[in-house]
Amino acid sequence: MKTTKLCILALAVSASFGAMAKSAHETVSDKVIAEQRQELAENTEGEGFGPQSPRDIDSAAGNNTLTFNAAPKYTEMNLCNIHFHKNAEHKGGEFTKYAGNGDGHGYQSGFKYSGQLTAAELAPVKGEICPSKHGDVQPGDTIEVHYVHTTAQVEPGETLGACFNDANKNPQLRVETQVYVVVNDTTALDFEELNEHEKKDGVHQAINIPNNTGKPIQYAGSTTGPGYNEEGSPFQVTWSVRPKIAKVNIATVGEWCEGNDFDEDHAHGVRNLVINKDLLSEIEK
Repeated sequence: MKTTKLCILALAVSASFGAMAKSAHETVSDKVIAEQRQELAENTEGEGFGPQSPRDIDSAAGNNTLTFNAAPKYTEMNLCNIHFHKNAEHKGGEFTKYAGNGDGHGYQSGFKYSGQLTAAELAPVKGEICPSKHGDVQPGDTIEVHYVHTTAQVEPGETLGACFNDANKNPQLRVETQVYVVVNDTTALDFEELNEHEKKDGVHQAINIPNNTGKPIQYAGSTTGPGYNEEGSPFQVTWSVRPKIAKVNIATVGEWCEGNDFDEDHAHGVRNLVINKDLLSEIEK
């Protein structure tokens, strides 16, 4: 029987940052990923876990019958956190190219933009952008940004712990998701502007989430991050994943990492794509 984690903040931080990798460029075999998926299946079987994330948004299939009410529209909730993952955690739409198994701890894995970029867009830049011991962000990289919202009365802040407070330990959660491709192009979108937020109609809002990247795919899922590769997430999250990418200027990504209200300075790792239908909800279309 798996021990239940009691501390929401510790769980959220662990899920977001995952385990430490040996090398930014280390890769593991398909066998390792298969073993992690098997562990996930064994650790969740019969335990009552709800549907998990991330998933293939182009596939509506799912056998998990645990239901919960969909969270309100994000415009009726408080923005509590913004962070991003290197490579897309979700698969589908315009991000279907597999990036590889990575190091087995969520780094250098996930999915990439399936389209083409110009030589100018891929031109190297000076210095490191959002560096970490797992590597930095470079032109041509795909990133998945999570605009996390909560029904709790909170201020935007660090980690998913900012989505809870002493008055509400069980709020409804929604993640508005946008996948971006980082390019060396000053005419591309400004990452700092995309992540601007202010209080609007009584709630904190990210005011510049793109609205021209396709109708979001909404589904019932969970929190993500490589900390859940082998165990289930107990959190219930309503997801809205936009299927089309947007291009963002790499210089502005670096500027955002140098200082923001969420204390984010690097890309997070990704959780293995969940393919076990017993851990997926059915997407209603």
